[in-house]
Amino acid sequence: MIQAHFRTPRIPIATYRLQLNKHFTFHDAKEIVAYLHALGISDIYCSPYLKAREGSLHGYDIVDNHSLNPEIGTEQEMDELSRELEHYGMGHIFDLVPNHMGIADKENAWWMDVLENGMSSCYANFFDIDWDPIKDELKNKILLPVLGDQYGNVLDNQELTLTFENGSFFILYYHHKFPIRPQTYPEILKYRLEELEKTLPEENLHLTEFLSILTAIDHLPAYTETAEEKIRERRREKEVIKKRLHTLYNESTEIRNFIDKNVLLFNGQKGGTESFDLLDNLLDKQVYRLSHWRVATEEINYRRFFDISELAATRVEEPDVFRETHELVFRLIRQGKVTGLRVDHPDGLYCPPEYFKELQKNCYLLTFGGNGKNSKNNRASEDEQSEERAALTKQYHEILAREPHYKPFYIVGEKILGRSERIPEDWPIFGTTGYDFIATVNGIFVETKNAKEFDKIYSRFIKETIHFHEIVYEKKRLIMQVAMSSEINTLGHYLNRISEKNRHTRDFTLNSLTYAIIEVIACFPVYRTYIHSSEVNEPDKRYIEHAVSKARQKNPALNESIFFFLKDVLLNNYPGYFNEEGKKAWLNFTMKFQQITGPVMAKGVEDTVFYVYNRLISLNEVGGSPDWFGTSIEAFHGQNTERAKSWQHSMLATSTHDTKRSEDVRARINVLSEIPAKWRECLIKWSRNNKKHKYLAGDLAAPSKNEEYLFYQTLIGAWPFEPMDDSGYEIFKNRIKEYMLKASREAKENTSWINPNTVYEEALMHFIDNVMNRKQNNAFLHDFKKFQEEISHYGIYNSIAQTLLKITSPGVPDIYQGNEIWSFCLVDPDNRMPVDYGLRMSMLEELKEQETSGGIQALITNMMRNREKGLIKLYVTHKALTFRKENRELFETGNYTPLEAAGTKENNVCAYARNSNTKTAIVVAPRFMTQILSHPEELPFGKDVWEDTFLSLPFEDNAAGYQNIFTGEVAKTTIHNNAKGIFLSEIFTTFPVALMERIC
Repeated sequence: MIQAHFRTPRIPIATYRLQLNKHFTFHDAKEIVAYLHALGISDIYCSPYLKAREGSLHGYDIVDNHSLNPEIGTEQEMDELSRELEHYGMGHIFDLVPNHMGIADKENAWWMDVLENGMSSCYANFFDIDWDPIKDELKNKILLPVLGDQYGNVLDNQELTLTFENGSFFILYYHHKFPIRPQTYPEILKYRLEELEKTLPEENLHLTEFLSILTAIDHLPAYTETAEEKIRERRREKEVIKKRLHTLYNESTEIRNFIDKNVLLFNGQKGGTESFDLLDNLLDKQVYRLSHWRVATEEINYRRFFDISELAATRVEEPDVFRETHELVFRLIRQGKVTGLRVDHPDGLYCPPEYFKELQKNCYLLTFGGNGKNSKNNRASEDEQSEERAALTKQYHEILAREPHYKPFYIVGEKILGRSERIPEDWPIFGTTGYDFIATVNGIFVETKNAKEFDKIYSRFIKETIHFHEIVYEKKRLIMQVAMSSEINTLGHYLNRISEKNRHTRDFTLNSLTYAIIEVIACFPVYRTYIHSSEVNEPDKRYIEHAVSKARQKNPALNESIFFFLKDVLLNNYPGYFNEEGKKAWLNFTMKFQQITGPVMAKGVEDTVFYVYNRLISLNEVGGSPDWFGTSIEAFHGQNTERAKSWQHSMLATSTHDTKRSEDVRARINVLSEIPAKWRECLIKWSRNNKKHKYLAGDLAAPSKNEEYLFYQTLIGAWPFEPMDDSGYEIFKNRIKEYMLKASREAKENTSWINPNTVYEEALMHFIDNVMNRKQNNAFLHDFKKFQEEISHYGIYNSIAQTLLKITSPGVPDIYQGNEIWSFCLVDPDNRMPVDYGLRMSMLEELKEQETSGGIQALITNMMRNREKGLIKLYVTHKALTFRKENRELFETGNYTPLEAAGTKENNVCAYARNSNTKTAIVVAPRFMTQILSHPEELPFGKDVWEDTFLSLPFEDNAAGYQNIFTGEVAKTTIHNNAKGIFLSEIFTTFPVALMERIC
């Protein structure tokens, strides 16, 4: 009898994100475990490392869920990494990708099987394929938009070639490899058959075998067969046929020459269009239809990850798909090598709450499943394992009945929350990956009172006014028209079929229904809703009603009853006479609709609007709302308070692999919000100076005023501290050029990925080359560098302040690789560059050595004098993480109390206390340093700077003072204006941030 009991999940203290690829492997990760432990990290948090497309630098294009990526390492190397983590008591968070797979690589055996066998493939249900799509010609086929030109041109250029390998036929197209459907082998093997029969006598055994193989092919079940017995027969017999054909090919010279010549004839002759008729006819009979990549936007009939045709969505809601896609990660969990999960893009799943519930259940079963009884070496019978699993499942549900919020395993979801949106209550996870925190903590370093001034500066510079919500609406519509029209058209046809079943709605036209879908999605205020039953919760209801209402307002000429019908379907407002089949169709439409709204939001806003609306680009971050010019201290405290109450183990990030720019770049750009007059003056001066470097690309001047505005902010944020030699400067300039090219294409205003305007892009690159030319007397660079240096010094304080806030706020702080010191990276792939861990290790050793030999004050003096070196950020990170690790209970379950300052600099500080029954820690971080310091070289210390500003302690406190962990200095409490607290001049005496521990 298995005893039911709770499993206490391992909760990380602090995580460190590692980007694994061929340049940074398991072995490399093992080599830095000791350093990360010394830094204060409790868990590594790795990018995906299952087998991905060859050369993948990110790992999200997985081709085999059962294998480790050989470019990252072997099982033995993975074991060595696990043992090293175990030695230091560290955990390992796995980045799980349940939503899609990479299909551009021939090593995706599941996808290759579908291409060969169609609906009769045993993996046909693994991918979200519409076998009965809108286009009749694609019935029972898959559109593959992989060709670089029109199909006919590619064929005539002999870029598609037939090949014969080990008994199988394939079509090759550069690195692509497509299997030929076995039932069409006779198209090749019967061609010129009479010639072969004349060559070989009728009684020839090889000829007899060849004809027998042809007969066997004719008896294969059809590729549209879906009966399980027929699928097994087809799978078995086709492989027998291939083996027989391979053997015959090797045994008979005549057969080999015959097949080789036929392959040659099918491949045609360049310049002779008719010579490709054979291959064209053969391709027409395959499961797939090869097409120009541009066709994907309108006709593709498999669901993709966003608009990326090389990533096909998987149907993980199906039990067999769930089991197969999680096989390896579950084994790693069972073996104790993986202690937590980060789930990638749950918004793309059919039913996220049910997925998370299934995931938690399996993690519970793995943990209590007999300590590895289900391993490969297990001798227990399948019946015994099944009984044990059933018993554990029963016990798990009994626990849930008593404790509905029980979560046995640490799981976080990559969920992008809209402003005021909350994590769905029925998700059994510990929180998000931290984009909500990025937006809030970054926002408190933006001077909100200057919003209108920045509106004026931006509008006047670009000579137009961009209204954020209007541009979001327009760009979401654009994405649905140019990148995801196929998905939208499919939804439209689905809704049309539903409308046809009701006499009150059957007169709605297909076009009007599709148009209504586009308009509602364009007005959707969040990424998606999570309706998965007839019951609709209040938040989801509000979002849908809001979107429909906005769509109606924007389309007064469209019959409003169409919008009411769509709303009824989305909210499951069934007519009273509906049967179960009708209800199921409505709900299925809603769940398919929900899978589309997220990608449209991501592509329309994150990957388009965030490169168009450039008022202050530090606000243009995943999870952010650029229309809100900063965040109030009250909002920051409010979010922290809520997290402390409900999501105290949610991740806290400031940089990730998906952020548009690193935390240090944003910290600098935020400074501009404090000095609008200076910023305006610089813009005017620089623009006039650089006007001569602009070139016309047709009717367009490159760069546009909007891109120029983006360019100057980017330079300010990304310019390195360290001096650059000619080689280093060229590398930096090329990084800026690559970023601006990407930004321009993402904006889709003057060029795009789909239709690159090469003339415009060349003019843009020419502009950057000229304005960044430092070999000549460049007046712009001279003036820019002086301003940038001032901004960067103020940005230092922003950066270390937000680092401290992240490490001490409720939640689990996450450090993105390399960001423990200055990192001025831009959007990927720039932020995935190799990290110099040798430098960081030596810097940490230097910190410890200086603190031991010279004393803490000498160390602080050195760090402040050389703060551009990055040692100061490493120091704050290390000391704060170590303090958090030593006081785990205080930060995990302790209270969060906002603290208020009063005095002349009361607006220049963010402060709060973390307290428990036995301990209290106070966090104080400065902001808006241009308002405090008269020039950047001045230090923010003492009474001359902080004047009468006083930090009140609202809780009962008998402490004599608080000791700053960064300096060892004690700030004494005192009474001021009938309140107990500490003067900021006593807190900030030698160091610009404070984490203070109560002393009695």
